[in-house]
Amino acid sequence: MRLLLDTHTLLWWLSDAAALPVSCRKLIAQPGNSVFVSAASAWEIATKFRLGQLSSASELVQDFAGYLDRDSFLSLPVSYEHGIRAGMLPGPHKDPFDRMLIAQAEIEKLFIVSNEKVFDQYGVRRVW
Repeated sequence: MRLLLDTHTLLWWLSDAAALPVSCRKLIAQPGNSVFVSAASAWEIATKFRLGQLSSASELVQDFAGYLDRDSFLSLPVSYEHGIRAGMLPGPHKDPFDRMLIAQAEIEKLFIVSNEKVFDQYGVRRVW
């Protein structure tokens, strides 16, 4: 199974937060699954850290690639196709990070691991 972690899912995984359901932990940890983290999540985390909304992310911001490597997560860059699709998505959802994740999940045929029910309106395959 090919999974794309929503930003909150990544943060909860890394901090071992109880908010991440056991079913999602098992899915992420399951051998044979490919787990992707979008460059958009790095952007979102760094932005929220800079704005003081995510003060606990200092080490993560400084060594993002190292954190991904430790868990064998794969980096998903943002392509121009992703950008065009994210910009052209219909609907009122305005969060640019979510729109990018939706576009990437759609184009790359990934299941998105997220508690965001708004993703369901866009027809992406969401697991939670």
